[in-house]
Amino acid sequence: YMLAATLLLLPAGMLFGIQDPAGDPLLRLLLRLLLVLVSLGFFVGFWLRGGQTLGMRAWRIRVVRADGRPLHAGNALLRALGALLSWGVLGLGFLWMLVDPERLTWHDRISATRLVLLRKTQRR
Repeated sequence: YMLAATLLLLPAGMLFGIQDPAGDPLLRLLLRLLLVLVSLGFFVGFWLRGGQTLGMRAWRIRVVRADGRPLHAGNALLRALGALLSWGVLGLGFLWMLVDPERLTWHDRISATRLVLLRKTQRR
């Protein structure tokens, strides 16, 4: 986030003299969009390279398609955008797994994915 913000704010300050992004609505919007894109890129990138973020690796869980195969770009992007929706309604999309018969979240349903628990020997 710091690098991405710097790549936006440093030129804005040097070229346009903007010292405080909070004072410029357009720059504030661009910064927020950039940080959302960085977040999406982080999750999509890790899910496409082995199905795990660093945290998922520590917990020995992997995201796979409903048929058990690795995610493709469409699944990963839909899952990431679906997770934004799940958080956007105060986490209801995550809590949904408590009542779902298959224990799937909204973003699992939207992207046709699921989490699987790995055995200790399956760790990459």
